[in-house]
Amino acid sequence: MSRAKLYKGYTHRLLRVNLTSKTIRVEDVPNAQLLKYIGGVGLAARMLYDELEPGIDPLSHRNKVIFMTGPLAGTIAPTGSRIGVYTKSPLTGGFFHSSAGGSFAAELKFAGYDGVVIEGASDKPVYLFISTTGVKLRSAAHLWGEMTYRAHELLKADIGDEAAQIAVIGPAGERMVRFASVIAGGRALGRGGIGAVLGSKRFKGIAVRGTGSLAVDDMDATLKTTQHLINLMRSNPTTGQSLVHFGTPVLVNANNNLGVFGSRNWQRETFEGAPGLSAETMREKIFVRHKSCFACPIGCSKYTIIADGPYKGSEVEGPEYENIFALGAMLENDSIEIVAAAERLCDDLGMDAVETGVSIAFSMEAREKGLLTERDTGGLDLEFGNKAVIMPMVRAIGLRDGIGDLLAEGVKRAAEKIGSGAVEFAMQNKGLSFPGHSARGLPGFALGYATGPRGASHHDARPTAERSGIVPRETLEGKPQYVINVNHLNILTDSMILCHLAEAIWGPTEIKQPCIDIFNAVTGMDLTLEQATTTAERIWNVIRAFAVREGLRRADDTLPRRFLSEPIPEGPSKGMVMSADVLEKLKDEYYSLRGWDTGTGIPLPERLYALDLPDIAEDMRAILSRGKGV
Repeated sequence: MSRAKLYKGYTHRLLRVNLTSKTIRVEDVPNAQLLKYIGGVGLAARMLYDELEPGIDPLSHRNKVIFMTGPLAGTIAPTGSRIGVYTKSPLTGGFFHSSAGGSFAAELKFAGYDGVVIEGASDKPVYLFISTTGVKLRSAAHLWGEMTYRAHELLKADIGDEAAQIAVIGPAGERMVRFASVIAGGRALGRGGIGAVLGSKRFKGIAVRGTGSLAVDDMDATLKTTQHLINLMRSNPTTGQSLVHFGTPVLVNANNNLGVFGSRNWQRETFEGAPGLSAETMREKIFVRHKSCFACPIGCSKYTIIADGPYKGSEVEGPEYENIFALGAMLENDSIEIVAAAERLCDDLGMDAVETGVSIAFSMEAREKGLLTERDTGGLDLEFGNKAVIMPMVRAIGLRDGIGDLLAEGVKRAAEKIGSGAVEFAMQNKGLSFPGHSARGLPGFALGYATGPRGASHHDARPTAERSGIVPRETLEGKPQYVINVNHLNILTDSMILCHLAEAIWGPTEIKQPCIDIFNAVTGMDLTLEQATTTAERIWNVIRAFAVREGLRRADDTLPRRFLSEPIPEGPSKGMVMSADVLEKLKDEYYSLRGWDTGTGIPLPERLYALDLPDIAEDMRAILSRGKGV
């Protein structure tokens, strides 16, 4: 790999915006950093490891938020134009990353920047306007308090250009709901509370309009590889048929039929009302048209409008499967219209729909068990199956009103405050609540859930191979290495910022050549498959080391008691469970394969030196030597 030429696809420029001093400067991104960390999550994780002091309050001015593109953004590379946002999470306390499709990343590249670092805190609400000709901080006084969709309209009016791309927080971020999101167009950078960090900085968001161009290293190879990828995607049953026709809601019936569709706060893993939430029902009742992200041939997003009833006229890009799970089955709500309306309200308030739905389900079980009273709920009837309470609860959480103020802290903190055993049914890991894929019915995925740096994220590990039968879900043999391989696939594609919904092309069980080929054609980096795997392992260890500095240890790599001791009670997966003993044995093997200390889960210095992370190796050595890892 040559170090002499500047790699293409990148602009090699970052904006650093200090909100305290109201200063903006441009920084170069050297080849050496791109060679080691690729871009996206890799580059951002290294930057935040270096720049954030351990132990800071995520909602203080000392935290930072990084918006980052990948090297393929703005090119014709399929699914490569996603925007990533990175910070220390107010929900989990660890490094967090989230990405979304649309056109924001391409627009930022066309404006001349690979990313934007937001640091400090403003005394008054502001937003950032980026264009090809300049960058300015502007007053957001007229935007503060506005819902996200209205803020998009007002910002485009300010700029005078409908083509501008917008990413903003809503009232939930301004009130520092710990799972507040950033809404970019119709897409949500949803999990981890990044919107709350921006709210603590009184930063409403970014508007960008770019009119520049972007070079690739080898246009002929880029065209040829892109056409090959499009052919692969169109001929694959997932990327060429089910996602095209139905989008992610196709998983509702698939998971319910397999018996791994969480409902009633994961008390069950089938839902008799699933047909009312299915992709087929959604298509029949509220579907309007397909929508694609920049340079994506799949078009998995489904734009919907509710035609009649109390929420007539409500429109949203979605709902996606995870939100159908959280706002539907988890609450025993079988109405796709109410799910769509609730997702729209979550987006408008600017908060994660998954965390919102799971927190409401948690409160329903707490009420069911008598741990919350009618006085606690402000008279709201928190009963599973009560559809009428869903929209008021969503609004209460987003505005931190009444019981919503408690749930806005996330289920982990809410359970700790309620006490009386509520932590037993708080369905979270490391503070992040579980999305709609089973930890009991998919044992390899359960290990990935437990050891994932973000907590209960289905994008650290993936359920796909076990759910589809590519990897037998009934066996445990080889699962730790399988999880590691999938970890590396995900973190590499998150650094290139390729969409995980095309994992059948990029993987799905390990890094495959197609993602390396398009990356090399665009950048000219000549990365080999072996080098890509090492790079992915390096990035994974940077993120793990960040968590270790914040106090994470082996005991934190776990699952809720329900998943460890209550077998699935019914359905095709009846009896499946991830017992604590089995999980601990899988963790032993996982840590050993990773070169981590098996007693603590801390990366060992010798492995970090082998990954060319000498400074982090010494940081971990110091932590181990202080005996704080036990």
